[in-house]
Amino acid sequence: MSWSPCPDPVLGDRSTADAIETLIVPRAVDLGEMTVRRALPSTKRQMVGPFIFFDQMGPAEFLTDQGIDVRPHPHINLATLTYLFEGEILHRDSLGTEQAIQPGAVNWMRAGRGIVHSERTSEERKRHGQKLFGIQTWMALPADREEDDPAFLHHGADALPLLDADGVQARLIAGQAFGLTSPLVTASDTLYADVQLAPGARLPIEPSTEERALYTISGTIDVAGDSFEPGQLLVLRPGDPITVRAATAARFMLFGGAAMEGPRYIWWNFVSSRPERIAAAKEEWARGRFDTVPGDEAEFIPLPDRQDAPQRATGGVLYP
Repeated sequence: MSWSPCPDPVLGDRSTADAIETLIVPRAVDLGEMTVRRALPSTKRQMVGPFIFFDQMGPAEFLTDQGIDVRPHPHINLATLTYLFEGEILHRDSLGTEQAIQPGAVNWMRAGRGIVHSERTSEERKRHGQKLFGIQTWMALPADREEDDPAFLHHGADALPLLDADGVQARLIAGQAFGLTSPLVTASDTLYADVQLAPGARLPIEPSTEERALYTISGTIDVAGDSFEPGQLLVLRPGDPITVRAATAARFMLFGGAAMEGPRYIWWNFVSSRPERIAAAKEEWARGRFDTVPGDEAEFIPLPDRQDAPQRATGGVLYP
């Protein structure tokens, strides 16, 4: 989850095919309640399109009276998108939003000039227990959109276009692909899809957007003669069409978009093109100047007790 510290990923050392520009193997970190694998940012790659943060949550199984309990915390100058394969998360934010995040749905939170949110397991889900598995991403906003008003957009799974043919099932979360267009309106050119392939099925991926990557969820896929197992991020070479073939039943996320106009600084839950903006946000959170979350005012995550300056993620990222 976005609130959890997670060390930079350890990069894979295998040779990659010409179609693959960079291979990143995230490090699995046990946070007690679940395992998190962070693929972006890494020491070799800050972003793919607008995606600056890419975490795999779980899979985890919570027994009765257990769940996630992420107290209110702030974000600035970014957008978050939580996408679940299993389970449910109750999202609340300082706009007054209360939305259960469920599998296959889009939940886009634009922080803009500043937002506060919490992520918890509902009391109903705690009574029965649940499995939880999904992906949480952050997208950098274009520099001229970083201070937009905060917003939360929800599209249910039924509202997202679905390709289902020849052993390929692909739900388009954002952008345009496979002749489909997602209803999600993003701040910049963004591509995001949840793809499932039957054994032996093939999916051509055209260079329709500037930067593209695959993150393997389950099964084994082949790209240009190389095989890739779950938990690997494959940054595709720009401009090259590729075909993904499923050696076994497989699932992966296809994502990317237009490159940002410059690097981003990151500190805790703050991302910005300007380090001074992050310094200001730290001061605002420490002094209680962010809005509160209606119905969830009693608790919050305090500012980490660290004095590090925000770092550009190209050379190592701080995660207090």
